[in-house]
Amino acid sequence: MDMQEKYISVEQALSFVKSGDVIVTGLGAAEAGLFMGALHTIAPRVRGVKITNCLPTHPSEIYRPEYVDSFEVDGWFFSPQMRKAHGNGNMAFIPNHLHLAATKRLQFVKPNIYVGAASLPDKHGFVSLSLSNTYEKRMIEAADLVILEVNPNMPYTLGDVQVPVSDVDYFIRADYMPPVTPDAPFSDKDRAIGQFIADLVPDGACIQLGIGGIPNAVAAALESKNDLGVHTEMLTTGMMRLAKLGVINGSRKQAERGKIVTTFAMGIPELYEFMDYNPSVAVMDGSWVNDPYVIARNDNQISINTSLEVDLTGQCASESLGSRQFSGTGGQADTAIGAQMSRGGKSIIALYSTAMVKDPATGEKREVSKIVPQLMTGAAVSLSRNDVDRVVTEYGVAELRGTSIRDRVARLMRRHTHRRNGRCRVYRVR
Repeated sequence: MDMQEKYISVEQALSFVKSGDVIVTGLGAAEAGLFMGALHTIAPRVRGVKITNCLPTHPSEIYRPEYVDSFEVDGWFFSPQMRKAHGNGNMAFIPNHLHLAATKRLQFVKPNIYVGAASLPDKHGFVSLSLSNTYEKRMIEAADLVILEVNPNMPYTLGDVQVPVSDVDYFIRADYMPPVTPDAPFSDKDRAIGQFIADLVPDGACIQLGIGGIPNAVAAALESKNDLGVHTEMLTTGMMRLAKLGVINGSRKQAERGKIVTTFAMGIPELYEFMDYNPSVAVMDGSWVNDPYVIARNDNQISINTSLEVDLTGQCASESLGSRQFSGTGGQADTAIGAQMSRGGKSIIALYSTAMVKDPATGEKREVSKIVPQLMTGAAVSLSRNDVDRVVTEYGVAELRGTSIRDRVARLMRRHTHRRNGRCRVYRVR
């Protein structure tokens, strides 16, 4: 087929969808925005179309309750619109470790259609999957039909992320801007946590960060460091700024020296511009990036993740509020275990010691501890107590590696419980 014959409209792409199809779309900013935004228009003629996604960023009507018979959604990581729609009955979470997400999913079901975002084709006849290679390339290889929205605003990233145009069945011309994840401001609590974490990061360490106020504060606190490397699931704006300052240069990495290794990126337009044709950034297959044995190849690998709740034995509930799915596991266990396998490596779980939550009985907000005697009923354990290392709040660092339950309770009570009038208090979450 001639290249020009591969270009079709969104409506033509939607005409390929039939009842019972399994459709996979890209993670985050690699989601097919035009296709997903128009998918609801075929609801009258289809039933039981199953969508598999991860942290979708584009608005879509398929999450509305009137479309429950037409579309089912299985997600590796919930976004706000998925959390809101979870009660409709056609939304389900896929438990996973990120490095095995594609492999295990393909053992269960094969996609009929893959649709995602990509860069414009280059002069050599390749497109870049741009902002995510977490599972996308594996799904493209497995799908019966591959459709890519090629977009001049998507950065052409390098690494194991290029796909020959001959492997793509159809292209849709797109011109939207990649979804932006704004910088989250950081508070005094964030700043305190950021400094505690920075004190644990030696010069020459290899880091993994996420997004939000705490990671942004960590990035700011790392500006005084030297020769940091990056091997991370997600590339963020904070990391990009450290690279531009020369703090991140990868010169002391044992593997992929000089390279920023990631599997997906979300941030501000400056981050996407930084990644465009940048040979120092390698966007690699998530099954490789997040493999704990691959992570462990670099000395002093520092994994920094967060949690919604930690119990006094060290169990981390990072993805659900009780039995209600909130986000996802992502690569928390992957990176935590890999970092601890690294020579000199550390795994850090960072969170506030307390939170203000609405009392379901009164509707009023009350302060509760996030360091609790027991996790909320039904909470999913994202990081087991066997794999926890260090827990950091605004009050300090509790080192739990190798400790007994008795030691853990004492250290978490001493370091992280709420202090009022000089006394420690643990607020039970009910």
